[in-house]
Amino acid sequence: MKGFFGTLIDPKRLILMLIGNIFLGMGISIFKLSGLGNDPFSGMVMALADTSGIAYARFLILLNLFLFVVQLIWGRRFIGAGTIVNAVLLGYFVTFFYDIWIDALGEPQLLWQRVVTVAIGVVICSFGVSLYQTSNVGIAPYDCLSLLMRDTFPRVGYFWHRMFTDACCALVCFLFGGIIGLGTLVCMFGLGPIIHFFNVYVSEKWLAKKWSNAKAVSP
Repeated sequence: MKGFFGTLIDPKRLILMLIGNIFLGMGISIFKLSGLGNDPFSGMVMALADTSGIAYARFLILLNLFLFVVQLIWGRRFIGAGTIVNAVLLGYFVTFFYDIWIDALGEPQLLWQRVVTVAIGVVICSFGVSLYQTSNVGIAPYDCLSLLMRDTFPRVGYFWHRMFTDACCALVCFLFGGIIGLGTLVCMFGLGPIIHFFNVYVSEKWLAKKWSNAKAVSP
């Protein structure tokens, strides 16, 4: 199957990317349910959406369209099927799962329940990011920003570029009345090691196993 710019894409990578975005949307919805803050970018989008009166999923698409122009001009090499799926569908995944949690469980009331909810969100969100990134079929417009900054200023590590973009989003989120809390801090500082764990023990092994099976049956 061919992707953008004629690049050949393994269908299994597309499946991995789609599953990853679904789990990522689920994780973000769980962070929102906790009431203790979300990842900086999602928190910013939620705060701006609430201020503007535009539904979260639609506002996310509008913002991603703006960021996609930046990506199209300076980061075309990072564009793929994953870029489009993340930019267009992630917000709807978040809304879909959040409505399910609210209808079935309601918001957690006690602090320990909120903390447990954050912990669950961390694991699910990290799993989703791992699948999505390992698929390597396109980067989301926002994620592309820190990669472009890394390439422009290579002496500064990627971590610090990502911290800068996340800090800017967290500031905007705060200024527009969004929630900055435990979930925000965990997303900024704690997702990396868990994502790495899933990369090594789940995502990469899944792809390697699928590839080996495909090679075994190929003529």
